[in-house]
Parts: sequence; structure tokens; C-alpha cells
Amino acid sequence: MKKRGGLVYSTGKGRLCPGCGWPVDRCACSQNLKDTTDAAPKGDGIVRVSRQTKGRKGKGVTVITGVPLPASALTALATDLKKKCGSGGTLRDGSIEIQGDHRDLLVGLLQARGFTVKRAGG
Repeated sequence: MKKRGGLVYSTGKGRLCPGCGWPVDRCACSQNLKDTTDAAPKGDGIVRVSRQTKGRKGKGVTVITGVPLPASALTALATDLKKKCGSGGTLRDGSIEIQGDHRDLLVGLLQARGFTVKRAGG
């Protein structure tokens, strides 16, 4: 196995591809091509809505996971749900995080869109 040296820290190049070590915007390796596909993630087809406070200094967020949509449609769904809840949020690692406890409202909105929804956690 070939041992590869790598850049430890640099502010000049930005994010680097873990596969080839080049900046992400100039990367052409298969690792970068795999991340840019716009395919729906595989799962059991059940959307789970939960509340988390871990790592947020007690502030609660509602987390929606398992949505079987491609990345572009997931972004549009996140934007629409944040507007309906009247709060901020983010899209992180394929899950939607919305600030505050909006589980009941989100379960109804997602069921109206035709998803199978379960409340997860407490």
C-alpha cells in the first residue's frame, strides 16, 4: 500500500478532496463524482421526526431524517418547511434540522405530502 503524504493545514486552498488531495472545486476523482450525483438515498421509506438538544447548549431542534428525495428536492422541502414553521434551520448530512420543537406541525405537513411519517424519540 502506497503511503501518501498530505497537507496538514492551509488557509489558501479551502476544502480538499479526501480521495486525491486536490481542492474540491478542481477535483476530478471518483470520490468527488460520487458526491455530486442527485440520486435519492436508500432507506426503509419511513420519514422520522425527532427532537434533539445534544450539543446545542439545551436549545432544541426538530430533526427530520429518512426523506426519500434527491438533494435538490430535499433543499426545496427544507425551505418550505422552515417557512411553514416560521423558524430557521439547515440541511445537514441528508437530514433537515429546524430550530424549535415543531414535531406535531411537521408530522402533519409531511403526511399531507404523502410520506409515511413516524415520531422518533421522546
